[in-house]
Amino acid sequence: MGWIFLEAFLKETSLPNWQEKFHGQFARVTIAEREIFILKPMTFMNESGRSVGAMSRYFGIEPSEILVVHDDIELDFLTIKLQLGGGLAGHNGLKSIRQDIGIHDFFRLKLGIGRPERGSVASYVLGRFSEIQQAQLSLICDKALLLMHSWFLQGCPTETLPQTVKVGL
Repeated sequence: MGWIFLEAFLKETSLPNWQEKFHGQFARVTIAEREIFILKPMTFMNESGRSVGAMSRYFGIEPSEILVVHDDIELDFLTIKLQLGGGLAGHNGLKSIRQDIGIHDFFRLKLGIGRPERGSVASYVLGRFSEIQQAQLSLICDKALLLMHSWFLQGCPTETLPQTVKVGL
């Protein structure tokens, strides 16, 4: 889900100059007059902390300056939540990041995918979206982009978090 969001994000920015380093690809872009780094870890999801940690150490990025965009099975599909810190809810990618940067107080943009009605969570998370969900992915990405941009324009305040948004149909 994070990569689906990234593709939507990149459609509205100038094409970044991707570089390979930190067990992934990274680029610099400007949002709300701030230069930010985008990182696409090329590790397995449950080892993404290797990539995030390597880049944050190289550029001196503090954990409080990191925003991780990820799926969340605890949120209903089409629900978005922006928060600082919080529990990891069994998300192995978040556990890896926490382990590598040494703290769980980083920002998260959670994109709700809901829980599976049946079957294993692993199969559900790694599986494909239904046709109906596929048609709605642009809605969740658009709303998440608006939330993220608004938060950036406000200077990334922590006192306004958490923010939860349900995408209406």
